[in-house]
Amino acid sequence: MTDLIAGISKLQPFSNKQRRAEDEDDVGDVIDANTVAGGGHASRQSAITKDQLRVSRALKTFLAEKGIFSEDEAQELLASEQPTRALREFLNRSHIVVPPDVVDRSHPLPDYYISSSHNTYLVAHQLYGQSCTSAYETALYTGSRCVEIDAWDDDTNRDEPKVTHGYTLVSNISFRSVCETIRDVIDKEASEGSNAAPIMISLENHCDAHGQLRLVHIMKEVWGDRLLSKDIRDKGKREEEGSGEHVTLAELGNKIVVIVEYHLPNEADDTSDSSSSSDDEQERAAHQAYREKKKTTNAGPIIPQLAELGVYAQSVKPPNPSWFESVLENAPHHPLINVSETQLLTHMPAHNAKIAKHNAQHLMRVYPKGTRISSRNLRPVPFWAVGAQICALNWQTFGASSQLNEALFSGSNGYILKPAALRRGGTGVLTAGRRKRLRLHVAGATDIPVPADRDDEIKPYVTCTLIHPDDLEYKPPKRKTKPYKPHKLTGFLHGENPPSTDPMWDEVLEWEYDDNELVFLRLLIKSDDSFASNPTLAVAALRVMYAAPGWSFIRMLDLGGHETRCSLLVKLEIGDV
Repeated sequence: MTDLIAGISKLQPFSNKQRRAEDEDDVGDVIDANTVAGGGHASRQSAITKDQLRVSRALKTFLAEKGIFSEDEAQELLASEQPTRALREFLNRSHIVVPPDVVDRSHPLPDYYISSSHNTYLVAHQLYGQSCTSAYETALYTGSRCVEIDAWDDDTNRDEPKVTHGYTLVSNISFRSVCETIRDVIDKEASEGSNAAPIMISLENHCDAHGQLRLVHIMKEVWGDRLLSKDIRDKGKREEEGSGEHVTLAELGNKIVVIVEYHLPNEADDTSDSSSSSDDEQERAAHQAYREKKKTTNAGPIIPQLAELGVYAQSVKPPNPSWFESVLENAPHHPLINVSETQLLTHMPAHNAKIAKHNAQHLMRVYPKGTRISSRNLRPVPFWAVGAQICALNWQTFGASSQLNEALFSGSNGYILKPAALRRGGTGVLTAGRRKRLRLHVAGATDIPVPADRDDEIKPYVTCTLIHPDDLEYKPPKRKTKPYKPHKLTGFLHGENPPSTDPMWDEVLEWEYDDNELVFLRLLIKSDDSFASNPTLAVAALRVMYAAPGWSFIRMLDLGGHETRCSLLVKLEIGDV
């Protein structure tokens, strides 16, 4: 432990030093109880209602000139200082249209993407952060439907296992308190009448037989009938045995589904997975010490009482390099492949179709590589494209991956139906071979948030990246507008000279790409600062297939995933090349 402490004592958990060039815009602030964006939250109330939004005079003029309103409505719009009824209706239109079929609950669980959290108990750094039950509240209330619990024996009280990141300086909390927090979230959702979806528990067990029995007793005692019923677990067992029955998402209701580990003979050792390059020497040294200590852990086999709770989903490590080629031998009922991003990438893109067909029938959980100890995230889009249902994200900050997660699950309750090609009977191939052209017309914005400590005026511009699942190297094509600065020409065009917080761009950005249902657009409003890195002021992301036709206002978020008063007026047009 001395070596471990020495290795990590100098680390800075969210340092931007030595950040790779492609990560320049991958920044996010800490997610908290007021965060509204995290993946789902369809029933969550907006912190800032659209009635509180303002539309600049320049944008009103622009809308009137585009013929969006009738002549009378346009005259009223320009004559009134207050938002008119027509403008309010326009503001209330969502910039996305989520097709009803993608939130339909009549399919079996492997057919869905599930908004998921990794090391949920942590509120900061992976090696010396703080464990806290409130982290589960935050993750669940911001849209996560799969949370992780790392359970360990507590030497000070053998009857009360603890939750922590073992062999690190992370603090610990009691397993019972975590269960009570999850129970309280379920009960609150029920009392509010929300159409809540099931909560999946990714249980990583490090307890011996006595500790495992205590885990079972505590879960049954605290969760009671909130646990998935025995009837549904038995139906799931018959489904896996080929009965022709399928347990649907609707049948899981709002129950708790426990994912329990299952150890295959000669399963792969994933401790070496974390040896891939990190961003600095200190992180590598610290994690090497952690891996050496982790190798000494041997919690023993899973006891039958615990295995029984996880009969509908049992987590296994990939047993061999070609696990996706054939049926797993000695596999449990409903095996869930639990694999790190690094291991999975070694098979991509050469075996994408085979992996996707495997995931059409079985669950897969992809978790961040071990060197992501400062809570940076894996990039989920390529893994969604091979049908991975659970891409477990570090839920501590609202960075680029969390923004894309929000874009996929927006308007849902944390479960989204996978494209037909990735479901049972599909081809396993998403890219259709057709070329598409995306034209993004960026009009302007209102009320761009400015940091309180900033004295000089901002020079805002919009920079956008098109995220395509075939881009494994993550080199998304970037387009950006010119920086805006108030000047006389702008005043001549729009009847006034809008301030820098109400910029007008009126520019068109274009991309060409291979048609795919999992293409995303990420939009950042930044300031063009001379002799300094350009700070990000507001963010948004959307799944391109959700984009509403015509002109729309996009509600912009801050880097903590909170709604701002800023709105961006855009129009997306998609056509064949």
